[in-house]
Amino acid sequence: MNIEKIKVHFTDNYLINPTNPITVNLIGAGGTGSKVVTSLIEMNHSLIALGHAGLSVCLWDDDIITEANLGRQRFADSETGLYKSVALINRANRWSGTNWKAETIKFEKDSLERLPENAAASIFISCVDSVKARFEIADILKQLNNSNAYANRPRYWMDFGNSQHTGQVILSSIGNIKQPNSEKYETVANLPFVTEEFPELLKQSEITDDTPSCSLAEALGKQDLYINSALAQIGSSLLWGLFRNGLTQYRGFFLNLKDFRSQPVPVG
Repeated sequence: MNIEKIKVHFTDNYLINPTNPITVNLIGAGGTGSKVVTSLIEMNHSLIALGHAGLSVCLWDDDIITEANLGRQRFADSETGLYKSVALINRANRWSGTNWKAETIKFEKDSLERLPENAAASIFISCVDSVKARFEIADILKQLNNSNAYANRPRYWMDFGNSQHTGQVILSSIGNIKQPNSEKYETVANLPFVTEEFPELLKQSEITDDTPSCSLAEALGKQDLYINSALAQIGSSLLWGLFRNGLTQYRGFFLNLKDFRSQPVPVG
């Protein structure tokens, strides 16, 4: 009797047993990104406690903290006027004794089509609110994938996206990830880019009014208070599982916070 094997993706081996902290580029420090930073602090601390080398994070965002950001995003009144990336990374480093970095520019190519400096990393996490930014990230990752570096070779891209009450997190592999031979599972080496698999979804979930909000009330009209936190927590749990379990049966999820529904996305 033929029993259909469960499809799984095994985590890239370098992430499981690295010689140095895993490099992570977190792109976007707004409603979702500011909360993902907190999750990465917790994840780094936990990984080190388990004998892992931990994470080395670089946060990219060129936005300045305004009064409208307070409350929904993870910023204090005393941080108004600072760069979001600088405020969050300074806070993370003070709390955990890390040496994480902040970039006060967008993660994009310059006018001469050159890649941003320090763009190489093993994991990329995007928390951006435009389709254009996602396609720009996808283009940069494809170029970085042609590099010869091993430790900082790009391996995974996790994209967070949302509208007012709904959102999704999709994990993609950057190229094929070598999979072990398995009699128990059907292994999946390639997890498609979100820009290739769900281009229409990205356009639907994009926040069409991207002008800065003048107040918290206006901001909440675009994104409800807890949609970003919910996505950050569940999405970070997916990333944690890659480290902790060494494999995953799912590569993301769709979330509707209005009626509390979550739909997982299988790897195959």
